[in-house]
Amino acid sequence: MTDHEPTGHPVHALLTDGTTVRIRPALPEDHAQVLRMFEEMSAENLRLRFFSIARSSARRAADRCCGPAEPGHRTLVAEAAGQVIGVAEYEVTEAPGTAEIGLAVADGHHHLGVGTLLLEHLVSAAREASVSAFTADALAENHTMMKVFADLGLRTERHFEGPEVRCTVLLDQDETYLSAVEERGRTSDVASLRPLLRPGSVAVIGVGRKPGSVGRAIVHNLRTGGLTRRLYAVNPNASSFMGVRAYPSVNALPLVPDLAVLAVPAAAVANTAEECGKAGVRALVVVSAGLDRDQADGLLTACRTHGMRLVGPNCLGIANTETGYSLNATFAAHQPQRGTAGVAVQSGGVGIALLDGLSRLGIGVSTFASLGDKYDVSGNDMLQWWESDGRTELALLHLESFGNPRAFSRTARRVARRIPVLTVDTGRTEAGRRAAASHTAAAATRTMTRRALFAQAGITATSTIAELLETAALLHSQPLPSGSRVAVVTNAGGAGVLAADACAEAGLVLAPLGGDIVSDLLAVLPQGARPGNPVDATAAVSEAQLGRCVDRLVGHPGIDAVLVVLVPTALAEATGDDLTRALLRGPGQRARPVVAVRLGQDVPVTLLPTEDGGSVPAYADPQSAARALGHAVDRARWLSRPPGSPQDLGGIESDAARALVDTYLAEHPDGGWLAPRECAALLACYDIPQLPWAWAETEDDAVFAAERLKGPDGLTVLKAHWPGLLHKSEQHALHLDLRGDSQVRAAYRDFETRFAGLLTGVVVQPLAERGIELFAGVVQDEVFGPLVLFGLGGTAAEVLADQAACLAPLTDLDVHDLITAPRCAPLLFGQGGNGPVDLEGLEQLLLRMSRMACDLPQLAEADFNPVLARPGGVTTLDVRVRLLPRKASNPYLRRLR
Repeated sequence: MTDHEPTGHPVHALLTDGTTVRIRPALPEDHAQVLRMFEEMSAENLRLRFFSIARSSARRAADRCCGPAEPGHRTLVAEAAGQVIGVAEYEVTEAPGTAEIGLAVADGHHHLGVGTLLLEHLVSAAREASVSAFTADALAENHTMMKVFADLGLRTERHFEGPEVRCTVLLDQDETYLSAVEERGRTSDVASLRPLLRPGSVAVIGVGRKPGSVGRAIVHNLRTGGLTRRLYAVNPNASSFMGVRAYPSVNALPLVPDLAVLAVPAAAVANTAEECGKAGVRALVVVSAGLDRDQADGLLTACRTHGMRLVGPNCLGIANTETGYSLNATFAAHQPQRGTAGVAVQSGGVGIALLDGLSRLGIGVSTFASLGDKYDVSGNDMLQWWESDGRTELALLHLESFGNPRAFSRTARRVARRIPVLTVDTGRTEAGRRAAASHTAAAATRTMTRRALFAQAGITATSTIAELLETAALLHSQPLPSGSRVAVVTNAGGAGVLAADACAEAGLVLAPLGGDIVSDLLAVLPQGARPGNPVDATAAVSEAQLGRCVDRLVGHPGIDAVLVVLVPTALAEATGDDLTRALLRGPGQRARPVVAVRLGQDVPVTLLPTEDGGSVPAYADPQSAARALGHAVDRARWLSRPPGSPQDLGGIESDAARALVDTYLAEHPDGGWLAPRECAALLACYDIPQLPWAWAETEDDAVFAAERLKGPDGLTVLKAHWPGLLHKSEQHALHLDLRGDSQVRAAYRDFETRFAGLLTGVVVQPLAERGIELFAGVVQDEVFGPLVLFGLGGTAAEVLADQAACLAPLTDLDVHDLITAPRCAPLLFGQGGNGPVDLEGLEQLLLRMSRMACDLPQLAEADFNPVLARPGGVTTLDVRVRLLPRKASNPYLRRLR
């Protein structure tokens, strides 16, 4: 999981070999260590670093790095096993936005990514301080330093002057840079998991004497699961357990195990972890539960201090069925079947259900991880392992929480391009909704946010474990459909109707069958068959006839999938099993997916083996089959689209927006709602169109403003304002269709009377032209980051709840999805005869809102309602913005929790 502390706080991160280092600001007390690191450099490395071998250069550098904090200067150190092994610093120069950098790595720690990791953190710190470019002078022969800059992923310029070269690194965090950081993170992450999932030796600590104890169960599963590596038990009161030699402590073991499984009482977990770390253990699985805060902190501290990766606590354990390892360090009742599905869950019960289900289907498991309370190893880690292990063909997740959703989204999006990633969407209801502060906050449920994450990342989200297994069976055994057109074949007309309904509910389309295919079907089916869609093959259909019918449908270009619904009947020429064999005599991997439904089947889903070694999924009811097909269609559609790209936006004044926010929060330390003037100024920073308006604090000011702003029809609008007013319609705090001075004065006096003691002023606007009233908003989720919402607006926004959502930053495809997802979307494209609205203007509005939310983490929520969309343009009529004192956090910076 990822630490959300801002840059400047100590964090842990992984090097390329999987070892852990601590990145932190340099302190005065580091002086001796930094000086020693410089002085122990070889003469050649000293010359390359300081252009001289004089030891005085090392002392001056140490003095600068560890001296008193000065404005414009930042030094970070990398620390391993309590020793400083790298230093990176920058100092702001006279050139605006530019800083000079220095970098040094201790001899003996080169080629592990220490320098690159320090630079990544230095880049993040510099960007927070508004530094946009690094400069560095190096000897032209310093090829190692040149390679570090070149591989960083940032645009680098070089200027050679004799034997020296001046490098300029531009700190734009674009897609190229993020991808480079991501790839380095993947390499390091996978390396760090090898001692956990491919250990050379294993020790189980806390093996009890009583049969049925957790520790004994784990030892039993390791012994009987085919583990070929060395296995030890740790218990001070026994010499062996089930044929496994036992030792009184970790220090007494004949060798240091790569992996230790802890099944000790909660009170002993932290001390045991510390003992393991000091001994040199590389990874821990902690099945113990019930840790309090101090015990949890002690466990994590031991793991970070000694560089151990951790699964758990409060977990079922881990398993790897890879040949040569056969690691089953779980206390599950059954051995996992070797296979191709990677499984990561937080709930042990869900894990057992998935292990059993995948074994029953014959899919089996490549790697299994019960993450438990997920102190360290997360779903993100497991996705990267499955991406690299060469064995996993399906990824199944059950995650109750997300440590870093945006990093998880990038990883899942990349992995899902290669293998299907499926999850159970848990927690879809909320027992207690937080108080809604605006339309946006009311609409942005955690369910909507999570579904947005899944949709954008290409994750197949199911509602139940059963649905997850049903979908996994289809994706494991059949090709993806190229579209949503389905042909239903059945030997019972009523069953065909059920299947047709199920397909429609799953978003599938029953393909119309033309004359050519109808003739082909009539030629192969028994007399009385009805070749519509569904195709009623009648109860008299034989195995051979059904097989030929399915083959013709599979080969038809207007059909993307075939759903065969079979009902056992004594009237058929063949039994139900014979009819099923018609689907198995052909190739298991046809050009298009074929799915069976066997009404009365005693299991929800099974995989039927075909003659060539493939399989066909068979379901007990049409709804399950149709849902699985629907998920396959969605995955195919997602894969067919190119990855979205960020959009360049002109007219953005981010620095001015940040200054506005800083000024407001300096005056309102607890945050709050911006006044109309401040809202307008913020929108202007992002060039977001607004309806003209004026602020009035007296009746005469309102009359003057109305005369100046009135539209061609002479009508104006007055909106009351006071801090905290959210829903003007509910409070009857607006007057529409005002004409002339007398009506404006009457409206103003009405506000003064009804809102005495509250009213601080009135917003005056011309009456807007007719158009479609829409809603757009942003809410900053503390876990998921900014979420952009869009849908039908006006007073119906909350009643009809017609909104879609995407996580920011938005790409071009995200914006398209946002606009087309709500039920009101056809109106925007001209349905109803009014012509399409300004779609480009609508896209720009959403992209600019997304940019604003990403620039300003303090923007807790923004509510644009209504937004008026017309063929001639898009205009914001009313805006509410709430700020909270929050610090920026780089979600893509490499760091462990």
